[in-house]
Order: sequence, then C-alpha cells, then structure tokens
Amino acid sequence: MKGQPRVLGIVLAGGEGKRLWPLTADRAKPAVPFAGNYRLVDFVLSNLVNAGFHQLCVLTQYKSHSLDRHISTTWRLSTVLGQYVTPVPAQQRLGPRWYTGSADAIYQSLNLVYDEQPDHIAVFGADHVYRMDPGQMLDQHVESGAGVTVAGIRVPRAEARAFGCIDSDEHGKITRFLEKPADPPSVPGHPDVTFASMGNYLFSTSALIEALRADAVDKDSLHDMGGDIIPMLVGAGSAHVYDFADNVVPGETERDRGYWRDVGTLDAYYDAHMDLVSVHPVFNLYNRHWPIRTATPPLPPAKFVNAGSAVESIVGPGTIISGASVVDSVISADVLIEDGAQVEGSVVLPGARIGKGAVVRRAILDKNVVVADGVRIGVDPEADRAQHTVSGSGVVVLGKGARAE
Repeated sequence: MKGQPRVLGIVLAGGEGKRLWPLTADRAKPAVPFAGNYRLVDFVLSNLVNAGFHQLCVLTQYKSHSLDRHISTTWRLSTVLGQYVTPVPAQQRLGPRWYTGSADAIYQSLNLVYDEQPDHIAVFGADHVYRMDPGQMLDQHVESGAGVTVAGIRVPRAEARAFGCIDSDEHGKITRFLEKPADPPSVPGHPDVTFASMGNYLFSTSALIEALRADAVDKDSLHDMGGDIIPMLVGAGSAHVYDFADNVVPGETERDRGYWRDVGTLDAYYDAHMDLVSVHPVFNLYNRHWPIRTATPPLPPAKFVNAGSAVESIVGPGTIISGASVVDSVISADVLIEDGAQVEGSVVLPGARIGKGAVVRRAILDKNVVVADGVRIGVDPEADRAQHTVSGSGVVVLGKGARAE
C-alpha cells in the first residue's frame, strides 16, 4: 500500500546452542522441537507473519539441515504476492570463511537487502518463546526516527545480570547498552526494574548498512549485533528502546500477557514446557487470534486405551497411551507409552517409545528415544548422572535416538 513502509525481516538462526546439548547435538537451536509439533523458530516467524511482515530471510549455519527443511516445507507464503519465508545458508560471500558473528552474518547477506530495498529491517532472534506484534514496535520506530529500536522487557534488577541491559532516559533514548553488567541500570522511575534486551531490533536500512560496514573493518570487533552494532548506534545517539509491556497481542489473556522466555538452557527449556500444562497456562497455545503456526503431521488423533490417562498434560497426534499414566507432561506426536508406565513432569519429543512398567520423572526425552520395559528415569539421581545428561536442577535428558535399557 502507498505510504506503508517496506520492511525486510532477517531472523538470526545460526546459533549452536551449546547449553541445550544434547538437544542440539544433531540440530541447530532454532530447530529444537517445542510444545509438541512446533520448532523454536516457529514463534518468531509466527509473530512476524501475523504482523504482516511477509519478506523474511532466515540466516542459518550450524547443523541446519532439519531447520532448512522445516522452513522450506512449513513456511510457504504467496509467491504471487511477493511474499516468502526462505532459509539462507552461509554462503561465504566474502571469501573462504563462515560467519564470525551475528553482525557478520548480516554483512555477508547484504545482497538480500540490496535486492528488496526496504525502508526498515527487522533483525530478530530465533530461539525465544513469546507472542509479540512487531508492527507496534515498527510504529514507534518510524515515529521516533531512530536508527535502531531495541525491544526491551522489564525484569527484576536483581536478575538482570544474565542479560544485555538497556539504560535509557525518560524519553526512551538509550544512553548505554551493557552486556551482563554486575550493576544493571534501572528503568526511569522504577529503581528495582531493568530493561533487558529481547534480541529483537528494528533498524532504518541506511543506519544498519552504515554500522555493518564500519564494524566489518574494525579488527577489534567480535562482529556481534548486541555486543558491537547496538553500542555503536547508542554512541551515535540514534538508539531507542521499545517497552515490551506496551505491546498488545489480540486474544491474549491477563495471565499470559507479556510472556517471554529465553529457552537457552535445559532448565529454561523444561520450565517453559511446564508453563503450558496447567488449566490456565502461563503461556496459552490456544489463542486463535494470534496463532503460533507450524505444519501439522499427517497422523490420526491421539488414542487412550486400556484405561490409559493423561492429566494436566498436552498430547500430540498419533500418540497412543495404553494402560499408562501421564501427569503434568508435554507429549509430542507419534509417541507410544505402554501398559503400566508412569510419566510425570516430563517432556517427550516425537517418536519416543516408553516401555511397559517404565517410570519417567522430570525428564526430557528427545526424538525417537526408547525407554525399555521397567527402566526407571528420574528416580535414582546417581544412576541418572552415570548414564545420562542431568541439568543443574536435576532434569534428566536423553538425546536424540538414545536407548535406556
């Protein structure tokens, strides 16, 4: 439409995700399954598409096959209308080297910007669980005339040391951008609260290109968006913060309004799943006004036989629970849980098999894991640590295709 700013979306999806190992042993972090049928990348793509951003490039690098396949087969928009979501693998456009940082990933992909000639560029991360209308952030960005607008979420100041932190004045202009500071700055008027960066940025195209070019020739730079590009624009006086608390998503409830989780660790990934399963969930997957989009596998409905049951749980299509008990768990598609098995407080990814009489408690079972008859997981901490990965809070994790016998 005439007068509507042209926006190109760039999703940074090349992360290795070491803290999510073994879930990332065979896939990129944004490709990790979540909440049954989804992948982590589906959340950012849904937010952008729902807001009307329909030219989206997903920059991939690390073990990207399953991520590339998911995007190519799931995210098909109308090419007739010039709409697309496309994976863009690292292409070594600047010589025989891979991306050296998130800023370098965009610098090496500037051909995408030159092709589309957008007015603004949305650079969003691919590994957070949340709902957001980026269109409202764009409105503020355009009105302010900022070179970059950084989405900030309010967190208790005492917990902000783990984040990139934003120091801003009362008008929203960013005065400092600090990575994991020992003494986090406070939000004006709220001494116990800090703006933490959500890893979502909106740039004017000219400001981003200029910053990337300057960063590319800086031998001391790590070529990171949060560590180098944003501080550069803060120093130039052209960075503003967007308060995520001002974002209103259609269909949200008071309980899940403002929900955002960085699922970068096994414990955070587990906790985000537990947020889904209560009667009134902290994060509601059933909001039809702002859907989280993905492909639904061609499987029959879930089946419960021989008095099998699932309480306070999510159960995916194609799953069979036979004479087994499932409580407070997220069970993905095509899972088989056999007679006498007990699954409690666990996350079970697609294709897993849990045998007769087995016990699975506070565990994450990756794709195609097999738990043999009678095996007990999450019961004996010493035995679990000897055989499996165990998170800091004691969640037992079995990697893709593992067998517990």
